Amino acid sequence: MDFTILTGMSGSGKTQAIHFFEDLGYFCIDNMPPALIPMLADMLLTVKEKFRNVALVIDIRVGDMINELMGQVEKLRESYNVKLIFLDTDDNTLVKRYKETRRNHPLNNKDGLLASIQEERAMLRSLRERSDYIIDTSTLTNNQLREMFMEIYNLTTVNSLFEIKIVSFGFKHGIPMDADLVFDVRCLPNPFYVPELKYKTGNDMEVQDYVMKFPSAVTFFDKLADMMEFLIPLYVEEGKKSLMIAIGCTGGHHRSVTIANRLGDFLSGLGYDVDTIHRDIKI
Repeated sequence: MDFTILTGMSGSGKTQAIHFFEDLGYFCIDNMPPALIPMLADMLLTVKEKFRNVALVIDIRVGDMINELMGQVEKLRESYNVKLIFLDTDDNTLVKRYKETRRNHPLNNKDGLLASIQEERAMLRSLRERSDYIIDTSTLTNNQLREMFMEIYNLTTVNSLFEIKIVSFGFKHGIPMDADLVFDVRCLPNPFYVPELKYKTGNDMEVQDYVMKFPSAVTFFDKLADMMEFLIPLYVEEGKKSLMIAIGCTGGHHRSVTIANRLGDFLSGLGYDVDTIHRDIKI
């Protein structure tokens, strides 16, 4: 079981950071008191197959207990792999962020916001110096912050973090309500009217060969694949975590299944995490 401890200045982006680890499947807790770390580690050890990676946000919101964090991290390192990551931001940017969100600083120094920030910086100075990684988020976008974490954890591509579900369906049974993109392949020649293919599906090679022998089907798929190769990185860049692509024909047995399978293979070949489902194939 590996632990990541996220700490740093209030307003430096720890909330966005914890979302990254949630996307990776980490067990995450925000605003964790340091004294509870040993208890949490012991508890999770009993279910370690489920919680292999843990990410905790521990910052000034715990008050003076923040002084216990480094000692707890050192104890944790006796049994586990631990990364202590400090997110920092310059004072001017922090003031601007607080003004935009209209939230109060956790310390709420009587001399105002800047005084609170400076007090917090002094309290965290030793912790910052002893952290494994320091990330200055002053000029980083959320996507750039994610890229920093990708580098720290030696993750070479964001494709594996982006989930794609491809669903074949029959229009006569209704369009999937949660689809992001819907493509209609009823324009392609229908194997249903070929007697020896009528009771087969797009999972059978004979049906696939029939559908794809037509130039219109080949052109359709090439254009669809080209569109997906262009669109998906844009969704990833904008921070979207998943995409459902629905491919529909009349009954959801032949053409939609064929095209869905081919698209799934194509996107898997690009390194994406793809799940292909044939919703109506048994209806």
